[in-house]
Amino acid sequence: MESPKNRNIILIGFMGTGKSTVGQAIAETLNYQFVDTDALVEKKAGCAISEIFASQGEAHFRQLEHEVIKEILQNERLVVSTGGGSVLREDNCAVMLANGQVIALTADTDHIIQRVSQDPNRPLLQGNVEERVHTLMAQRKDAYQFADVTIDTTGVPVENIVRTIHEHHMKK
Repeated sequence: MESPKNRNIILIGFMGTGKSTVGQAIAETLNYQFVDTDALVEKKAGCAISEIFASQGEAHFRQLEHEVIKEILQNERLVVSTGGGSVLREDNCAVMLANGQVIALTADTDHIIQRVSQDPNRPLLQGNVEERVHTLMAQRKDAYQFADVTIDTTGVPVENIVRTIHEHHMKK
């Protein structure tokens, strides 16, 4: 049997750091299944995340997110792209660390703002996007430090990021 760290690759990081794009590419490279926890939360709730936030609040969304993470990480050979705030719950972090290699993706603030400002489906960015990104990044600056590996995606081609993750994953 594989070591727990080799079961799955779990991508964490602030929104706009490339978790979905990189996740799909590394899943294809390793012949793993790609899973996006935000998509699973929407499926479970039967509506968009923005609707969950609007009608039931962030706390309800975070509970659904926790249930999805716990459930999905019982499986193996997955690349899991998590929501940027999933690391705000310690029990999520513990489940992630116990069931795979946790890779934190980072990017500089300007790149993140550029990437997320075009996406209307980010409920935490309502209002001044630049101001909200700076505020949330400051609030979460230490939240991703539990990761096994941290990779800065700023200006780095996806194939280089995939190669780095693949190399780290094979070492475990």
